[in-house]
Amino acid sequence: MADLDSITIAPEYDPREDKGEFMNPTMLAYFKRELLKWRSDLLKGSSDTVAKTLQSTELQKPDLTDRASEETDHALELRTRDRERKLINKINKALKRIDDEDYGYCEETGEPINVGRLMARPIATLSLEAQERHERKERTMRDEG
Repeated sequence: MADLDSITIAPEYDPREDKGEFMNPTMLAYFKRELLKWRSDLLKGSSDTVAKTLQSTELQKPDLTDRASEETDHALELRTRDRERKLINKINKALKRIDDEDYGYCEETGEPINVGRLMARPIATLSLEAQERHERKERTMRDEG
């Protein structure tokens, strides 16, 4: 496999218009760059939040309404950070799939995942059809339970 970090990607590059082989080195380098940027943005936002919000929040307000409001904001921020932590984990797994040359292929069927879907959700592991089947199955199980 080519060294993806050494591949130069033109600013106007759009993997949907790439007529080469599916998940060729340029396409993989594009998605790797996008995933690394997304992870970096999430990590920066997380550290900014911790530095500015969570460490400076004073939950011992004398007014009960103020304290409840602060605690709600604090809990919401923690839930958001937890969601972002899970998302970073999924990004790391996608980066590993790039390294393993498995990126872009459906975990369930082994078929290529539509490039447009990957652009919208670069951490996707299922094709649209497989994802829809999975969601229908979840709904059915939830409705029966």
